[in-house]
Amino acid sequence: MDIFDSILLGLVQGLTEFLPVSSSGHLEIGKALLGDESIPQDSLIFTVVLHFATALSTLIIFRKDIVILIAALLKFEWNEDTQFIVKIMISMLPAGCVGILFESELEALFGNDILLVGAMLIVTAVLLFLADRAKATEKKVGFWDAFIIGISQAIALLPGISRSGATISTSVLLGNDKSKAARFSFLMVIPLIFGKIAKDLISGDLNYNAENFSSLSAGFLAAFISGLFACTLMIRLVKNSQLNYFAYYCAVAGILAIILTF
Repeated sequence: MDIFDSILLGLVQGLTEFLPVSSSGHLEIGKALLGDESIPQDSLIFTVVLHFATALSTLIIFRKDIVILIAALLKFEWNEDTQFIVKIMISMLPAGCVGILFESELEALFGNDILLVGAMLIVTAVLLFLADRAKATEKKVGFWDAFIIGISQAIALLPGISRSGATISTSVLLGNDKSKAARFSFLMVIPLIFGKIAKDLISGDLNYNAENFSSLSAGFLAAFISGLFACTLMIRLVKNSQLNYFAYYCAVAGILAIILTF
């Protein structure tokens, strides 16, 4: 994969990570259109690096929230901020277990299986359609809600299922406020991605070499910068945006992806 393709895919990742349209699905479609012939493991490495870039951009955007949460944790008090941290930890359990137990199976899915991506984009569209019909509330995410949202995040490990779309939709369908659901969705993925990166670095799964370092770096920078823009934009629009517009997009993208396989 050359640097131009890496930058293009990095932009796709950064822009689609925070919108409920499946960044992983778009990456797989993009790699298929660009003629990427990477083996699943190499494809997964590139995908993980780009997710790391957008996680870092999330950390910067929510730096004030994170500082507050860390300060609350150090006080060793059972307050609202500490409870929020526990909810984040609960939400990590399903995806963490799936990632550990079925890692090789997940890696195999990141090999340009566009038919699967198209089908999962349609599933994302259905979730968004259902969430769009939910009534507006001011309810905060509860502990049980966090676990169910975590299950959605685990399912979203499949390419084509939007992580933000699945988690936000699930949270909204559980009766939670949309803006609170979006904030929880953006923050809950940070420790999971950084944990995945740390695991791969320790295990040696991510092997940087002279052949892929330039393309990985270019993709990382593109995803990071576009991620900052997309995250900031999404925060402003989430209260007024309607999920059905994203649902229409995912449905069309999914159908086109399925047609592409033929």
